[in-house]
Amino acid sequence: MNPERGARPLALTRRDLVAAGAAAAGSTQAWAAPLADPTGASPVASTRAGRVRGGVDHGVLVFKGIPYGDDTTGRRFLPPRPAPSWAGVREATSFGPASPQTHPPEQTSEDCLYLNVWTPALADGGRRPVMVYIHGGAHSHGSGSDPTYDGVNLCRRGDVVVVTLNHRLSAFGYLYLGLIGAPDLAASGNVGGLDLVLALQWVRDNIAAFGGDPGRVMIFGQSGGGDKVGTLMATPAAAGLFHRAATMSGQAITASGPLHATARARAILAALDLPPDRADALRALPAERLLQACETTDPLLGKGGVFFGPVLDQVVLQRHPFYPDAPPQSAAIPMIVGNTHDETRYFLRDPKNFTLTWDELPSRLGPEMVVDIDPRYVVARYRQIYPAYSPSDVFFAATTAGRSWRGHLIVAEQRARQHTPTWMYELDFRSPAEGGRLGAFHTLDIPLVFDNCDKPGSLTGTGPEARACAAAMSGAFIALARHGDPNGAGPPAWPRYDLTRRPTMLFDATSRVADDPRDEERRLFAAVPYIKPGT
Repeated sequence: MNPERGARPLALTRRDLVAAGAAAAGSTQAWAAPLADPTGASPVASTRAGRVRGGVDHGVLVFKGIPYGDDTTGRRFLPPRPAPSWAGVREATSFGPASPQTHPPEQTSEDCLYLNVWTPALADGGRRPVMVYIHGGAHSHGSGSDPTYDGVNLCRRGDVVVVTLNHRLSAFGYLYLGLIGAPDLAASGNVGGLDLVLALQWVRDNIAAFGGDPGRVMIFGQSGGGDKVGTLMATPAAAGLFHRAATMSGQAITASGPLHATARARAILAALDLPPDRADALRALPAERLLQACETTDPLLGKGGVFFGPVLDQVVLQRHPFYPDAPPQSAAIPMIVGNTHDETRYFLRDPKNFTLTWDELPSRLGPEMVVDIDPRYVVARYRQIYPAYSPSDVFFAATTAGRSWRGHLIVAEQRARQHTPTWMYELDFRSPAEGGRLGAFHTLDIPLVFDNCDKPGSLTGTGPEARACAAAMSGAFIALARHGDPNGAGPPAWPRYDLTRRPTMLFDATSRVADDPRDEERRLFAAVPYIKPGT
């Protein structure tokens, strides 16, 4: 779920972690299995397109696979259209297909515009806060049906409505053909983002029938999902569709430029032996062939598969999300910005990285910081700051600070300069997995925010420390959704982020606020220009 690079192996890694959790908990087949309804009651909700029948899970009403958009199979690279109406009652007890992607853990299809709703009640005038989660997996992998995204516990804890969704990914959602394709492809580099806009329009128009308040919609997402949240905050078409936001390890600073995005499109055409003037041929290409072409080496990064993400196309996206400042259109939206203490221990967990020597460290560190700074100097400074750190400790700390943490800090800093309500967190709770060596790794905050410590793949453990951290995190997110302020779920008080104190909530078994944590690391990397990796 890393939005920076390495998306393809990370999809495998995430699946491996889920499978490992399932081995202990039973099976991951619940991902796609129809929702059991032991009570015999089958709740039916009305949407503008037609009625849907869901199920019940621990007293929560659950609707899976509700179409919010039409099938995109025949309209590849084009903006989405609302789902057509249907007669009768449509079954909504199984998740819809995910977008086509490499190494998928579930069914995929270009007919993928589906969402899922968890709610305590239907059309009861409850006007509950609505929490819309946007999944990670960079912009090339994932779906809204991961077990750790299950909304039952959030509903039960906070009397809220939870929504997860699928949207177009990879080339299907972010292949920019605006400079080399037909005129109707001008928005092709951002149709995945337009899918998200359409889903939020569906929420606006239908969520009251599910007991929700269309005037209190919070969007939140982790990693690539956090990037998507940040991008929506700068997308004119999304203005007014949400009222609170939270990013978890997601760094939407800059989007891809149109020239770089076009170079990537040309690389895909070349991999298919198509000349640049044949971009329109991609519309009818079998999905599998298009995905295979996306595996070609990125022409700008020189490694991995082709990078995908939002594009500064001046059509859908008219400015970078958080450059040169925070987007004015979202200045009134309260926002949580957060990261984990040990981000890179997840996606750089090659066994060799846990046994580094001081001699090996600089050459291993240089390529992974994703900023242009002398790794020997970085190592020397870390040895001064943290004299007890091992070479591997320095490797993970420096790659987290240089590669992942920087983007979150910049978002919080830009918001502070704008004097907008922003709260910063850092997850310090350490996973017990692999003997604790993964620490507070990338994705660990997902099951804690969803209060899903016992779900396959969570890797938080189910002890009292994990439960306490989950209560604190989920309570804060629920409070933001309800009140526009994460305070109110219990002590300690969480001050707004500012550039003087830089107060940061450190979520742990016992959470606390610290001013400017890791200040020496922040200053070390602040001297180096930052551009979001891949853009």
